[in-house]
Amino acid sequence: MDDKKVLKIFKDAGVLMEGHFLLTSGLHSPVYWEKFKVLQYPEHTSQLCGLIAEHYKKDRIEVVAGPTLGGVILAFETARQLKTRCAFAEKEGTTRVFRRGLSIEKGQRVLVVDDILTTGGSVVEVINAVKSCGGLIVGIGILVDRSDQKVDLGFPLFSCLKSVTQTYKPAECPLCSQGVPLVRLGG
Repeated sequence: MDDKKVLKIFKDAGVLMEGHFLLTSGLHSPVYWEKFKVLQYPEHTSQLCGLIAEHYKKDRIEVVAGPTLGGVILAFETARQLKTRCAFAEKEGTTRVFRRGLSIEKGQRVLVVDDILTTGGSVVEVINAVKSCGGLIVGIGILVDRSDQKVDLGFPLFSCLKSVTQTYKPAECPLCSQGVPLVRLGG
């Protein structure tokens, strides 16, 4: 599937929103990617996770791990397509951990998945959770890499779509200067 078809999936689902948004990273942006608009459609989720699964199918993935909340859906569907299991890392204070009887065993080959990459904060938290269990990270699969600078997470990165989206530090945000109301949609 090429970038035009992937972008069409996101646009048809109404994922792209314009305004003045506070991102999970703390940055501001005139564009927000509401991933749950696409994740509500199993056929779209299956297609997108299929791209990630196809990219990593030869890497002998044993566990697909993602962060709560949207990462649970992505980890499940990608693991289903790779015929393996999934796990998700939940927030616990300032870190993420595997709970509810889910774990990564020492030496297991892990694919980390997430929805939207801006700074990589939630991915790094999952990477740290996997490492603390002794898992071996094989790669990272992302629905949309919206970062405006290359984010080096230390492992091979695959994204279904690369779409550079402008972000601003709060003190430098022109939308704040213009008095445009700031909206927080995500977690």
